[in-house]
This record gives sequence, C-alpha cells and structure tokens, in this order.
Amino acid sequence: MSDVTRLLGAWRSGDAHALDQLIPLVYEDLRRLAQGMAYGRGAAGTQATALVHELYVRLAGQTHPDIQSRAHFFAVASRAMRQILVDRARRVQAQRRGGGAEIVPLDEFDAADTRASEMLELDDALNRLAELHPRRAQVIELRYFGGLGAEETAETLGVSSETVRRETRLAEAWLADLLGPVRS
Repeated sequence: MSDVTRLLGAWRSGDAHALDQLIPLVYEDLRRLAQGMAYGRGAAGTQATALVHELYVRLAGQTHPDIQSRAHFFAVASRAMRQILVDRARRVQAQRRGGGAEIVPLDEFDAADTRASEMLELDDALNRLAELHPRRAQVIELRYFGGLGAEETAETLGVSSETVRRETRLAEAWLADLLGPVRS
C-alpha cells in the first residue's frame, strides 16, 4: 500500500492530521494540475500555488471524505479547483458590473482574471453536458481538469479505456459545437 493510499484511508477514517501528511506527498502533482488549469501565461505559477493553497483550505474543512484512491483524490481535487476558479470568475464579473462585489486590489488581478467570462462559459457548458450526458462531463473533468490519462479515468469511473476515449471524442465535439472555435 502506498503512503498516499494509507493516508487517504486515515483521513477517510477521521484522522485530520493525515491530510497534513498527504499534501506534501502530492503537492507537486497538485501544482502541475493547477498550472494546467491556470488561464494566462505570466502569473500562472503564482496562481497555481494560490489555487493549491485554497484547495488545501477547502479539503481541511472536510471530515471523513469518501475518497477511495489516488485517482479519486485527484478527481475530487480537480473538481474543487474548477469550482474555486469559477467562484473567482464570478467575483471578477460581479466587480466589473459594480454590483456590490468585494473590492479586489489591482495587484491581485492576473491574466486568469481577464478570462473570467470564458471560464464561466466553459463551466456553464460543462454543467449542461452533465445534465445530458453525466459520464461524458465526468470524463472531461477528470481528463482536462484532473489531468488523468485515459486509463486512470477508466479506473476511476469503472469503465474501459476505449469507452473513455469514445466519450472524450463525443464530449469534445459537443463542447466545440456549443462553444465555437477555441480562443487563444
């Protein structure tokens, strides 16, 4: 049994200190995942670090999480990171409209914040996909937000890797049709 699996089991059993021991073991993987999710180039490293730290705060608030494996942990982490980014994008959009949003100092804005509307548009599209095809939305979330490969995604979802590849192609086509061409 790997240290990660052992610590996940301890955390699931209620050992709050297990998370403190787990994070250093998976920190670089989480940071790479966060960096892949970071929009923009210049401050992506800073944003990734902040994203991992905010993820830790959210995870630390959980008691007895139902996380079964390393792959499942990264799936949960990717979903939480996506939600953090969506929440941030909503705050930015609200501030731009001036509707009672909290004041965010100018030096806290980075390239990611300028793409808030695109993040919200993608989140809406993924939510619509989840309503129509839940597994396809899970596949996209695990592969693109979670950074899992086809085999890890298949293991997490309990399906074949060929099913994951097919669902990925179908979901990508559906999203491209809904969102239009990819903007750079």
